[in-house]
Amino acid sequence: MLQRRSSFWDRVPFMQSILAGGPPLAPGERDQRLDMFRGLALVMIFINHVPGTVFEHFTNRNYGFSDAAEGFVFMSGMAAGLAYSSAFLRRLPLWLAVARPWARARQLYFVHLTLTAIFLGTFAGAAHFFGLYGLLETNNVRAMAREPLAVLMGIPLLSHQFGYLNILPLYLTLLLATPLLIPLALRKPYWLIAGSVLVWAIAGQFRLNFPNYPNSGGWFFNPFTWQLLFVIGLAIGVGMKTGKRLFAPRPVPFLLALGFVLLVLAWVKIPAVGSAGNYGLHLLWRGGLPFWVHSFDKTFLALPRLLHALSLFYVLACLPVLLRFAASRAAGPLRAMGRQGLAVFATGTALSLLFQAVKTAVPGDWVFDGALIAAGLLMQVGLAYALNKTAAMKLAAARAQVAA
Repeated sequence: MLQRRSSFWDRVPFMQSILAGGPPLAPGERDQRLDMFRGLALVMIFINHVPGTVFEHFTNRNYGFSDAAEGFVFMSGMAAGLAYSSAFLRRLPLWLAVARPWARARQLYFVHLTLTAIFLGTFAGAAHFFGLYGLLETNNVRAMAREPLAVLMGIPLLSHQFGYLNILPLYLTLLLATPLLIPLALRKPYWLIAGSVLVWAIAGQFRLNFPNYPNSGGWFFNPFTWQLLFVIGLAIGVGMKTGKRLFAPRPVPFLLALGFVLLVLAWVKIPAVGSAGNYGLHLLWRGGLPFWVHSFDKTFLALPRLLHALSLFYVLACLPVLLRFAASRAAGPLRAMGRQGLAVFATGTALSLLFQAVKTAVPGDWVFDGALIAAGLLMQVGLAYALNKTAAMKLAAARAQVAA
């Protein structure tokens, strides 16, 4: 039996563990890292959606160009690839393969409309009962007073989205495209990603976006650009389902990605490094390169944000210690939240809207902020455990019924 020749990297202890990777997952076994990181993203999204607390200074957006939104969309793509590729692999009738992701998209649509109603009710109640009329001037609510009929038409059309309620329209739009993406990911995953990169670049170059109504402009999370993170995640998820690893740990890519993540950390935390980096981007602008190459634009997922997010994901995926930690008891609450992502996200969003009103009335301090955030997270973790327990009980009852 031939043995792999040793290389320079085999003599680097730290790199040996990176190249070894984690133990292969058994068929049907969940990758606990996906659940854990989805839960962590939900925690950071919740904290960031209650602006003004001291805790928002400790979320990941303060340590790089990207934030929890990039992770949420990327992992949503992975989850879609894992969940919906089975029907294509088993060659089920096409409609059955299409129906599941479209049913999920329909569910997301109605959750979005429900959260929109909660948003309006919360802010209207805060203004009516507590005189917090300033809330009606924020988060794209002002258009309600100026053009109420147009806004009421725009809400179900998804062309008018209120602040902090932008990500579900993006997600459901991408799920509608998922039945087309999965067959491509099964046959030609790298070609699919290349096509996705091309769409991202064209959208940035020509400023393509879904339209807003009645406001001008386009969606805050542009589906034409943010699809790139979703597609990469979906291709990886499909690969995991079929036992393939599209982006395996490699020494040079790992060190480049790690170096870029550390450079960005210094960029945002050390003024001198940040000034030098920003000047470099300014030179790119003066050189005539388009804005999506040298800016930090979130709507068009500009290149610095995209590279930081992908580098961070690759580094984290290469660390075997995270695979072990994700399966530990300490990560249990995050795993529970990640497994019930939609319910936890919806609950956290509703709570964050209420807490925004509370923070407007009572600015508070770190103790008050801590109590507020802790209460919200405890409710979300409790909901996640309750839903996971209910699902386990239903599964056990169904198995018992079959056995009987």
